[in-house]
Amino acid sequence: MNKPLRRIAIFCGLLVLALLVRDNWLQYLQADKLRTDPNNRRVLIARYAKPRGDIIVDGNPITGSKKTSTNSLNDFAYKRTYKDGAMWAPVTGYASQAFGATQLESIEDGILTGDDDRLFFRNTLNMLTGKQQSGGNVVTTLNAAAQKAAYDGLKNVGGKGAAVALDPQTGAILALASYPSYDPSSFAGNSTSVDSKAWTQLQKKNDPSDPMLNRALRETYPPGSTFKVVTAAAALENGLYSGADQNTDSPLPYILPNTRTELKNEGNIPCKNATMRVALQFSCNTVFGKIGADLGKDKMLEEAKKFGFDSEQYTPVRSNASNFPKDMDKPQTALSSIGQFETAATPLQMAMVASAVANDGKLMKPYMVDKLQTPGLDVITQTQPQEMSRPLSEKNAQILQSMMETVVKDGTGKNAQISGATVGGKTGTAQHGLNNSEKPYAWFLSFAKLGDGSSPVAVAVVVEDDNANRDDISGGGLAAPIAKNVMEAVINSKK
Repeated sequence: MNKPLRRIAIFCGLLVLALLVRDNWLQYLQADKLRTDPNNRRVLIARYAKPRGDIIVDGNPITGSKKTSTNSLNDFAYKRTYKDGAMWAPVTGYASQAFGATQLESIEDGILTGDDDRLFFRNTLNMLTGKQQSGGNVVTTLNAAAQKAAYDGLKNVGGKGAAVALDPQTGAILALASYPSYDPSSFAGNSTSVDSKAWTQLQKKNDPSDPMLNRALRETYPPGSTFKVVTAAAALENGLYSGADQNTDSPLPYILPNTRTELKNEGNIPCKNATMRVALQFSCNTVFGKIGADLGKDKMLEEAKKFGFDSEQYTPVRSNASNFPKDMDKPQTALSSIGQFETAATPLQMAMVASAVANDGKLMKPYMVDKLQTPGLDVITQTQPQEMSRPLSEKNAQILQSMMETVVKDGTGKNAQISGATVGGKTGTAQHGLNNSEKPYAWFLSFAKLGDGSSPVAVAVVVEDDNANRDDISGGGLAAPIAKNVMEAVINSKK
């Protein structure tokens, strides 16, 4: 071969080599990136070419898949449907052909679409037999009756709010409701005239109702007097007081440390030198503010963190971190210890507080997915309950249970009483806005105990009612009846 031909041959060989390198780089190194590229329409077509697996509650699907009419404007064969979509939206999230997916629909997308590697064997078998590939199921821990009681209760109040119910012994989420809500079915497709219009309506800026906000997990509120349960736990755990009926040496009036500012109570209530039981029963700011100042910010922060404050929770849907301030002086520590200043909590967090008390001091990690299933209902993974922390000893938890039971029997939480069960609770009317200018939030956290000593449910409810008269807003009046109905729903479902 002469020299010019040899050069051409080498050059052509290099071109072929470069083509092979490029081809392998695209097929192997860039495969995942190209597969997940939002502009790769083939991926979306494949995603919606088959029915999606379902999200299951109490053995029944709360989701579905609907066959669509494919044409030049729509090449997606199926779209998502939802049963009671607004009630379940805080659990499911949405799966939309046009706007993607959130929450369980997003987190467990691989199982629901059937593309998860754990379904490889079944997908291979379906390919060999010619059977259509389908998605697996996500089986939740939710209790349908409890969810309905929570959602209907919030809806009937007519304001905004959220409710969370937990199984104290396992951490399983039994209810997760937020109101106002939205129906994910309304924008599950990709029609400009229908789905885009519904989506745009939900995206309105400065809409105070904000229906797509998951208030149970993503909104933090001042917890008000419900935080006094955490402060009482800190007092017991640090040996400041040894029991519920020991006098607290609390003056009346109580002046915040290093100031001339009086910390006031709501009304003429017996708070001078009150026991912790009486102080929780009547919700004495002076007693629990003094406890927080006496313990100091470090001990209060340590106890709050044991309950889960200052950490995001994954259920597996992410919940915002609740906040107990780190940098405070003594007056601020006193205010934070009664749920004011910069203390803020999600409804999930306050349900965790009630749950830990009810479970004799053991806080279980909250979760809402019980198991993942193949399309043939074989179990892929099963969630095992996990202990998260021990905010209280068993002895101190039982002391605090007794105090909370007094609140419901003889105090501000009487509206949560349930025939045949012992209920413990704590009301809260949380101030917010500059100089308390806004209407307060109504809180109630609680647990129910059965005759055998078991505690099947703990609940936290928060209500924002902008339409109510300010004097009518109270945790016992607005939130406690909702908590009662949720607890009753769980108890009745176990009969």
